[in-house]
Amino acid sequence: MDIETEGGLERNGIDMKKRTIGELTNNKSRKNTRTANNTGSIRQRPNGLWEARVVTGIDPITGKQIRKSVYGSKEKEVRRKITEIQNALDSGTYQEPSKMTVKEWLDEWLTTFCMNKLKPYTISSYRMIIDTHIGPAIGSMKLQAVRGLHVQKMYNALVANGAAPKYVKNIGAVAHKAFNVAIRQGLISVNPCDAAELPAMVQKEIKPLTDAEIPIFLKAIQGHPFENAFALCLFAGLRQGECLGLSWKQVDFDRRTITVNQQLQRERKKGGKYFIATYTKSNKPRTIMPPAITFEYLANEKRRQTTMRLMAGMEWHNDNDLVFTNAHGGNLAIFTFYNSLKKVFTGIGRPDARPHDLRHTAATVAIASGADIKSVQSMLGHATASFTLNVYAHTSEKMMEDTAARVQNYYDQLKSML
Repeated sequence: MDIETEGGLERNGIDMKKRTIGELTNNKSRKNTRTANNTGSIRQRPNGLWEARVVTGIDPITGKQIRKSVYGSKEKEVRRKITEIQNALDSGTYQEPSKMTVKEWLDEWLTTFCMNKLKPYTISSYRMIIDTHIGPAIGSMKLQAVRGLHVQKMYNALVANGAAPKYVKNIGAVAHKAFNVAIRQGLISVNPCDAAELPAMVQKEIKPLTDAEIPIFLKAIQGHPFENAFALCLFAGLRQGECLGLSWKQVDFDRRTITVNQQLQRERKKGGKYFIATYTKSNKPRTIMPPAITFEYLANEKRRQTTMRLMAGMEWHNDNDLVFTNAHGGNLAIFTFYNSLKKVFTGIGRPDARPHDLRHTAATVAIASGADIKSVQSMLGHATASFTLNVYAHTSEKMMEDTAARVQNYYDQLKSML
């Protein structure tokens, strides 16, 4: 590291070499001291501030030295700043000071690094998280000034305002990704998210339909416009978006299989449009073989759709060849589907149930019927079997009853041997 020295050895005809150290020290308006490594000087300016200029690198275009001025109210303060810069230069972690804010970087990251890499739904989700949560919390801060403390306070505020731990984790994931790219671009040296603690994740108890509630549910949906879609979610364990985005080409009546490789999604913004995303949540298509009753409901829907198409005539437009449509061939609205199903649940005495609980029901029934965890994982499209086991291993009453019966049988056999 080099520090710029004062120019000139002679002033007003006086040979500077002949002046004593005392004379230099007593001239308070031009006071200079050598740096510890004897590479330059720190000077006190006429206004009382101390100053040094540090060479932080070489301009690759001009070949000239890049200099940074360091100021402080005391000489000791300037020396400390010089040492910090020198250590950062030596370790390769030095960043040239930047006025870029967190919000400016997040916008740049989303536009430049994410736009051609991520799906539209993911982009809109990131945009919503940035505009609604990260931006208001730390967006106005300088990117280089953000520390783990600031991120932690953002997490704490989210939890205090009722955000679920899983949602806070999603927000943290977006921030972490953005800061990681900033590191690779040389804008910051460390990721502040690494120094913050996310709230503890608590596995919520799932509430699938019981064995007694399933036939009540099936009777309640008889004749409902969405009867076949509701039944498909129950028997095949599809997510809501997977069910509403299912096309006829994904259904194989001969082999009795369903290939799940797309979803119906809606842009996360006011007036957002619906679109078919040709990927699933895990980004891996899966082929499932649900029980035969599933295809009875699908056959009913095919006949129902044929009738609607004939009635609509020229107004029929099912460009995505969807299984479940409205009277003119368009996709069903996600919120309409959700609210309709909630009304059914309320009618059978399960107002707490959600559409996703039909998926939980399919999994618990499969496990209770003797299906192995790996098969259930494949049916649901989970990333790992351990996740499936953690969620569903203790949810089926029948499983617990069977386990208790097997254990009791074991002890009965031991007792008979006494």
